[in-house]
Amino acid sequence: QVRLVESGGGSVQPGGSLRLSCVSSGGIFSIYAMGWYRQAPGKQREMVASITTGGSTNYADSVKGRFTISRENTKNTVYLQMNSLKPEDTAVYYCKAARAFSDYWGQGTQVTVSS
Repeated sequence: QVRLVESGGGSVQPGGSLRLSCVSSGGIFSIYAMGWYRQAPGKQREMVASITTGGSTNYADSVKGRFTISRENTKNTVYLQMNSLKPEDTAVYYCKAARAFSDYWGQGTQVTVSS
């Protein structure tokens, strides 16, 4: 059973930066595609960024050029560097590990962007 634990959320002013981390345990991290998702109040969960086992990345249009996803297999960790944050980035951010028909989710970390 894969367990994912996110950290790094918090409150920041518009234009600020945060770096989210997601540490995986209980599985072979390198064989999972990883992703960051977010869910704002009253909205559906949406994909923010993803990274394949080979390191290919994909981003939602709303975060392209501002967010960067990366993974460090030796530390079983995936990161989301978020720059130039906007109030509309406010949400709970979730980490997901995916392989074949198995998806695993973390508990989420709150990101609030407000002046």
